[in-house]
Amino acid sequence: MTDLILVDIAEGVATVTLNRPDAMNALSKALRARLAEVMTALDADDAVRAVVLTGAGTRAFTAGLDLKELGSTEGALGAANAEGASENPVKAIEICRKPVVGAINGVAITGGFEVALACDVLIASTNARFADTHARVGVYPGWGLSQKLPRLIGISRAKELSFTGNFLDAATAERWGLVNRVVSIEELLPTAQQLARDMASIDPTFLRNYKALIDDGYALPFGEGMALEAQRSSAANSAVRPEEVEARRLAVQERGRNQ
Repeated sequence: MTDLILVDIAEGVATVTLNRPDAMNALSKALRARLAEVMTALDADDAVRAVVLTGAGTRAFTAGLDLKELGSTEGALGAANAEGASENPVKAIEICRKPVVGAINGVAITGGFEVALACDVLIASTNARFADTHARVGVYPGWGLSQKLPRLIGISRAKELSFTGNFLDAATAERWGLVNRVVSIEELLPTAQQLARDMASIDPTFLRNYKALIDDGYALPFGEGMALEAQRSSAANSAVRPEEVEARRLAVQERGRNQ
């Protein structure tokens, strides 16, 4: 039986590949359960400091929930509102407290769009395309798209995508701030993996806590987010010794000269 999820670990980076290319990496029940297992294991693995998430082949990152499965299995549509990580792939990704870089190769449609939005950073290939077809299918998003997308690209642009179901090409996605950069198909994984290696070079405890600070604060009104930063940074910074700052300052200078 073909592995639904492929995992390769090198230099502190785990590359996780959704592996149903013949079905455009659709999120079947079995694949979703396996993704939760994988992300749980990677979160606990000290050898892994950052993750790259991608899809097998070049046609699709993921086309979202498996529509054939939804149409043939009673109650399967409940997955669109599932709260458990074994059924909700966004929750599965959120298990991982380490940075997750999404390498978007091909289409990310509806639930697949929501999975992409669960990543911390998105790198897209030139053939990447995004679409929210919830309205055309007649199913409301339940994995966060209606709230995340307006915050990322602006409410009017989000409404344009959600109210039409039209595709957003990679170049426009970059211009709108949805993805960090667009590279060739051949350079997608190397670029995403190098970015993940850069993240993996940071102290893992600090990186995990910094990610939590950003995510927790982003979910709050601005004033409350500022208060959260003050609270957490005051407690953590008071424990930093001057000699540690000096050693890290020299390392930062050296790294800057080599970049």
